[in-house]
Amino acid sequence: MRWLFLFDSIIEKTNFIKVLFTSKENPLFKISPNFPVLLLSLFCCVSSYSQVRKDTTALSEIVIASPIATTLQKTAAAVAVIRAKDLERTDGVILTSVLNAVPGIYMQQGALNTNRITIRGIGSRTQYGTNKVKAYFEGIPLTTAEGETSIEDIDLESISRIEIIKGPNSTSFGSGLGGVIQLFSKDILSNQSFSKSKTTVGSYGLLQQSFSGGYGTEKSTLFSNYSHLQSDGFRANSAYDRKAFTLNGKQSISDNGSFSFIGNYTRLKAFIASSISETDFKNMPEKAAANWAAAQGYESYDKILLGLGYQHQLSEKWSFKTNVFSNFKDAYEPRPFDILDDKTTSLGLRSTVNFRSKLYAIPFEASVGIERVTEQYTFSLFENNYQSQPNQGSIQGAEFSSMKQNRNYRNYFLQMDFELTQNLHLETGVALNTTQYSLEDTFESNTAIEKTDYTFGNVWSPRLGISYEVAASKNIYASVSKGFSVPSVAETLTPDGEINTNLKPEMGYNYELGFKGNWLQKRLYTDVAFFSTQITNLLVARRTAEDQFVGINAGESSHRGVELAFNYLLVNTEDIQLTPYFSGTFNDFKFKDFVDGDKDYSGNALTGVPNKQWNAGVDAKTASGFTANASYLHIGAIPMNDSSTKYSKAYGLVNVKFGYSITILKFLKTEFTTGINNLANTKYAASILPNAVGFGKALPRYYYPGNPRNYYAGFSVSYIFSGLK
Repeated sequence: MRWLFLFDSIIEKTNFIKVLFTSKENPLFKISPNFPVLLLSLFCCVSSYSQVRKDTTALSEIVIASPIATTLQKTAAAVAVIRAKDLERTDGVILTSVLNAVPGIYMQQGALNTNRITIRGIGSRTQYGTNKVKAYFEGIPLTTAEGETSIEDIDLESISRIEIIKGPNSTSFGSGLGGVIQLFSKDILSNQSFSKSKTTVGSYGLLQQSFSGGYGTEKSTLFSNYSHLQSDGFRANSAYDRKAFTLNGKQSISDNGSFSFIGNYTRLKAFIASSISETDFKNMPEKAAANWAAAQGYESYDKILLGLGYQHQLSEKWSFKTNVFSNFKDAYEPRPFDILDDKTTSLGLRSTVNFRSKLYAIPFEASVGIERVTEQYTFSLFENNYQSQPNQGSIQGAEFSSMKQNRNYRNYFLQMDFELTQNLHLETGVALNTTQYSLEDTFESNTAIEKTDYTFGNVWSPRLGISYEVAASKNIYASVSKGFSVPSVAETLTPDGEINTNLKPEMGYNYELGFKGNWLQKRLYTDVAFFSTQITNLLVARRTAEDQFVGINAGESSHRGVELAFNYLLVNTEDIQLTPYFSGTFNDFKFKDFVDGDKDYSGNALTGVPNKQWNAGVDAKTASGFTANASYLHIGAIPMNDSSTKYSKAYGLVNVKFGYSITILKFLKTEFTTGINNLANTKYAASILPNAVGFGKALPRYYYPGNPRNYYAGFSVSYIFSGLK
C-alpha cells in the first residue's frame, strides 16, 4: 500500500510539473514566461544537510576498455572519457552538448533523429548521418557493415560512461578513420540493488519517462531500463516518439569465468522537417521544407540488438574473451521523392586472446583477435502519390525498384604493449581488414536477375605509440598510425545502379604528440594533443539528383590541429565541491588536392566543420544536496560548400541546470532538476547540409535551425536495497 501511495504521489507531481511547464494558460506565465523555471530553481535551493562525497579517483587513473587494459594516463593516444557526472549536465535527452564539450568532437543535431558526428573533421562532408566513425555498445557494434553509425537510440539512462578514441589510433576496431565511440551500460554494485522512476517534461511537448532497476550480488548483476521519449518539436513536421528497452547482466560461473548478455529494443517514429533555405532560416526557422511537409515525411523502425559474451582467465598468463551478437532493423520511410521499405539483419563475432609474460626481462602483453560481421540488407522503393491527394500525407504507390545487398567484413588484429622501463610504455599493433559487397536486383519486372560482387581487397593498418612519464602523473606521448574507411554501398553505385569498381577506400596517416598531466595533488588534470592526419583517396559524394549521390575519389585532405582540456577541482570540502572545466579545439582542415570534374578546390577549407570550437563551464555541488552547472559552447563559422564561398555564422550557446536531491531513511532518494538550454535565445544552425543544391527555382536548403530558448524540469525517485546476500 505504501508503494501505491508513493506511485500516485509521483504521478500527481509529474502531471503538475508538466502543466506548469507546458501550459501558457497557467497564471505563472502571466507573471513571466521564465517564472516557473525560476520558482522551481528556488525550490531546489531549499534542502537538508548531508556530507558531500569527495572525488577520490582522478580522471587519469581510469582504466580504459581496450583489448589490453591500461589507464588513460599511460595510453599513447588521444582518448576521451565521459563519466556519469558529465552525462548529468544535460537534460537527458540526447548527447549533443556532452560530445561537443569533448575536444576534437563535433556533433550536429538537425533533429533528435538527424545527427552527424565528426571526429577531427573526418566525416564532415557526409550528407546525412554519421559514417567513418565506429561505435559499440558493450562491445556490440552499433555501426552497420557499410559504416553507418547511430548512437542516439541508446537511452542516456542506460549509459554509465563513454570512451572515445580519436583518429585511427586503434588497430582493433577495423574501418573507422575518424575514431571509435564505446558506450557502456550502467554499473551495478555488488550486494546493492535499486529501482528508479524518472520523468522529465519541457518545452515543445517534451515528455520523457523511464523506469529502471538493478540487482547485484557477489556473482550476479542485472540491469533493465524502459524509456519513452516524446516531443512535438520546435519545427513543423518534427514530432518524435521513441520507446526503448535495455536489459543486460553478468553471471559468474567460476572464480575465473563469467557469462554476460545484453539486449536492446527500440521502436521509433520520427517526422522529418528536413533542411530549409537561408531565407526561411532567417525569417521562419520553425517551418519544414515544403515537400517534406506536404508528404508528411517520417522515418519509423523497429530495431533489436542482442549479444552474448563469455570471458575466462585461463591461467596467470592467458585470458580469453568472446562476444556473439546480432542486429535486426525493420524500417519504413515515406519521403517526397519515394517511399523506402527496408530490412537489415546482421550476425557477428568478436573474440580476443591475451597473453602476458616477459621478453628478455621486459614485461609485455599481447592480444590477438578477430571481428567478423555478415549483414544482409534488402530494400524496396515505391512511388509516393502524396501530390495526387493533397493534405493526406504520404500515399504508397506502385513498387519500382527492389534490391538485395550482402555485406561482409573481417578484421584481424594484433596488439602488443611493452613496459620497457618503469616510466616508458610502448604500444604496437597491426590489423588486416577485408570488406566485400554483393548486389542483386530483385525487382519482379526484370527478366534476368543480375548479381555483382565487389571487394576492396586486403587493407593493412599498423600503429606505433610510446608514452613516457616525465614526472609523477605527467606523461608525454607520441604515435604514428594508419587508418581507413570503405565507401558505403550507396556510394559505390553508379546512376545506372551498377557497382563502381574503380572506387578505393579512404586512407589516413595520423601523427600525434600529446601531454597528459596531473597537478596540485591530482586536483588539476590537463590534456593537450597536437595531431596531423593526411587523407588520401578522398571520397566525395557528388549529388546527381535530390535523392541520389555518386561517390568518387577526388583527391586529398589535410587535418591538422591542437586539442586541449582541463578539469580543476577548485574547492573540495565537506560543504561544497566546485569544479571549473575547459576544452578547446583549433583546426586547420584543408583540401590538399581536390579536383571534382572541372572544378579545382585545392587549398580550400574543409567543408562542414568549424575551424575552432571551445567549451567552458563549472559544476557546483553542496552538502545540502544542491547541484548546479553552467556552460558556454562556442562554435566557429563552418564552410558550407567546397568552394568556400558560403559560411554559416559562428554562435555561442549558454546552458544551465540546477538540481536538488535528498535521501530519506538511507533507502529512498528523490531528485528534482530544472534547466534552460540556449539561455540567450541564440538563432543558430544546429546542422548544415554540405553542398546543398537548389533544383528548379528553389533556393539551396543548407540549414537545420537549432532550438530557441527552451526549458525542462525533472523528478526522479529511487528505492535502494542494500545488504542482499
